[in-house]
Amino acid sequence: MLDWWTLPLSGAALHHIEPWAYWHARTMVLAWGVLLPLGALVARYFKVTPSQHWPEQLDNKTWWHAHRALQWTGIGLMSIGAALAWDQGHGTSVAARLHGWMGWALVLLGWLQIAAGLGRGSKGGPTDVQPHGDHYDMTPHRVRFERLHKGLGWATLLAAVFVTVLGLHVADAPRWMAAALSAWWLMLGAAAWRWQRQGRCLDTYQAIWGPDPRHPGNRVKPIGWGVRRPQS
Repeated sequence: MLDWWTLPLSGAALHHIEPWAYWHARTMVLAWGVLLPLGALVARYFKVTPSQHWPEQLDNKTWWHAHRALQWTGIGLMSIGAALAWDQGHGTSVAARLHGWMGWALVLLGWLQIAAGLGRGSKGGPTDVQPHGDHYDMTPHRVRFERLHKGLGWATLLAAVFVTVLGLHVADAPRWMAAALSAWWLMLGAAAWRWQRQGRCLDTYQAIWGPDPRHPGNRVKPIGWGVRRPQS
């Protein structure tokens, strides 16, 4: 049984892969399969931590620091993986070329998410130096940013699953790798389903400033599917 799990997906007797491809796969799986999904889940479900007494305790930045660290590290590893694949794979199969084209598209989208985050606008609010800001006032700029960042971010992660599966096929990876990744993704999906049912997807605005209707952003419809906004 152990021998069956170590065989390539095709069932071939031997598995051979070039060193650049081996390290490319490692960095990309760690980035797109582990770090970036974790960063997205932290941002969606941990704006208020289980031990936090919300709304008495507001603006817990634990999620922000974790999200930023995971996404920056993931994008950094993604960039290393992309550099390893640069100018490689000439004359390969249709599946390999498709994997390459879609992979470069993911690289572009990943850096676009970073650029969007850097251009999200000012914060503002009662605890800021400036009382007015893009986020506190929920300006059109902030609304556009949230729609782009959330929508594009989740769509890119879903596309990354397909590109990763395609990469496993192209590399004729050992069966245990495909099984381990599948189990990991199922575990993340199950955790997301549970946290969603628990109501942990709290609106960012209310996580920072609370549900008081005097805050201007509480009069704007929350952005994103399944985002919870309790009434004061």
